[in-house]
Amino acid sequence: MAQGGVQLDRETFSCSICLDLLKDPVTIPCGHSYCMDCIKTHWDKEDEKKVYSCPQCRKSFTPRPVLLKNTMLADLVEELKKTGLQAAPADHCYAGAEDVACDFCTGRKLRACKSCLQCLASYCEKHLQPHYDAATFKKHKLVEPSKKLQENICSRHDEVMKMFCRTDQQCICYLCSVDEHKGHDTVTAAAQRTERQRELEGSRLNIQQRIQDREKEVKLLQQEVEAVNGSADKAVEDSEKMFTELIRLMEKRSSDVKQQVRSQQKSEVSRVKELQEKLEQEMAELKRRDAELKLLSHTEDHNQFLHSYPSLSALSEPTHSSSINIRPLSYFEDVTAALSSVRDKLQDVLREEWTNVSPTEVDVLLSAAEPTTRAGFLKYSQEITLDPNTAHTRLLLSEGSRKATFMKQHQSYSSHPDRFTVWPQVLSRESLTGRCYWEVEWRGRAVHVAVAYKNISRAGSVYESLFGFNDKSWALIYEQNSYSFNYNRINTPVSGPQSSRVGVYLDHRAGILSFYSVSETMTLLHRVQTTFTQPLHAGVLLYCYHGTTAELCKLK
Repeated sequence: MAQGGVQLDRETFSCSICLDLLKDPVTIPCGHSYCMDCIKTHWDKEDEKKVYSCPQCRKSFTPRPVLLKNTMLADLVEELKKTGLQAAPADHCYAGAEDVACDFCTGRKLRACKSCLQCLASYCEKHLQPHYDAATFKKHKLVEPSKKLQENICSRHDEVMKMFCRTDQQCICYLCSVDEHKGHDTVTAAAQRTERQRELEGSRLNIQQRIQDREKEVKLLQQEVEAVNGSADKAVEDSEKMFTELIRLMEKRSSDVKQQVRSQQKSEVSRVKELQEKLEQEMAELKRRDAELKLLSHTEDHNQFLHSYPSLSALSEPTHSSSINIRPLSYFEDVTAALSSVRDKLQDVLREEWTNVSPTEVDVLLSAAEPTTRAGFLKYSQEITLDPNTAHTRLLLSEGSRKATFMKQHQSYSSHPDRFTVWPQVLSRESLTGRCYWEVEWRGRAVHVAVAYKNISRAGSVYESLFGFNDKSWALIYEQNSYSFNYNRINTPVSGPQSSRVGVYLDHRAGILSFYSVSETMTLLHRVQTTFTQPLHAGVLLYCYHGTTAELCKLK
């Protein structure tokens, strides 16, 4: 009895969610008690409904009740812990909301440890024991606990479905095989399972082989990344050294030119000053002689005049004007002209020879200019095919998966997580990086020619997956005999000549996306300049008109 009392206390003071002793117990309005964290977690899952229920009696509350710790219950649990009370043993755990319950327990049910495919019932360890002990149950098939046992019962005859109809590809009971499935290709479910098991193993072997192949390819790509990084690091290091040498050489040449100019400047200034001094001395002598002659010219005594005139000294030779060479602001124009010529030659070398410095396939410093002719674009043309795993079921792919046609009837594609389910659109198999060019030709009244990231939504809300109406795709739209461009639900009207063929040019690294109308000539319709953060995939969307088509053209 004492043990029974303890067991009763254990159940009384255990949380029905975690099946452990109450921790920070709270009592909700219906009177049941739980651990505070357990009931909070349970109600957090019901936040969207705004209706909160009791896990035991299912009574609901609105709004969410405020939880306060039940101090009396907490004290009782602490006292019981001191007396040696522990949580229920693991093999006596009770079934929670997510567990499979024992079908034979009365009152509060224990978790099931096995389900029987013959009895179509689930058992805890206690009630499962007869299946181990009694010869009657020896041949019963025991599996992991399952909530889907009733799916093995035929809804028509209320019998266990042990047969499989290959004609209709469904599980049936024996009565079905002699009734509505009479004459069909039927086998036992076990035989069909054996066949499917062989197919499954074959599929697994294929998948495992593909995994190994992909692992090898990933390893090779990692090695390539390491090689690219190593090569880039060395190129940067070498370029820094070479540019440093070039800069040092230019600085040395700059210093030499400056020194030569200053030296010549000093020499020229000295020569000019020396000549200036000679001219000033000559002017002083001339002024003195002029004063003497003036004084003599005013002498009234004729004899004195004649006596004094021969005694005047002769004038010195004048400075020749040829020694004075004035070149205003042009003394060093030959230096400037020479340096200008050097600069022009250096610019020509950098422009003409830069492709030998920087790899043509990796635009490290300069992005190649966008082509101006169709022949120029065709140099970057890429073979692109459509991915059947992404195609909406109203699209039929043909021409080697290059052409998509909108159909009235849904196509029988297998289920795939990459398949678009809202809009009749499809993405390319190939991811696009670097510089690429492709052309799309269509027939019909409306189409989207687009590029998108691989992780664009396949279902979701109306705009999450529609090309051009989210931040993961860009689309040129042809509808009602006019063009427009859409990105992230921003519509931009586009003018230009109408054509059933559009060319798309992508320079992923430079962030350039251009759409061209293609006929006898190419006309730019719209250009985007942005930053792409992931590889892109080509895409097309066909509006819901039977027979509308879009084809990725062969360009090579």
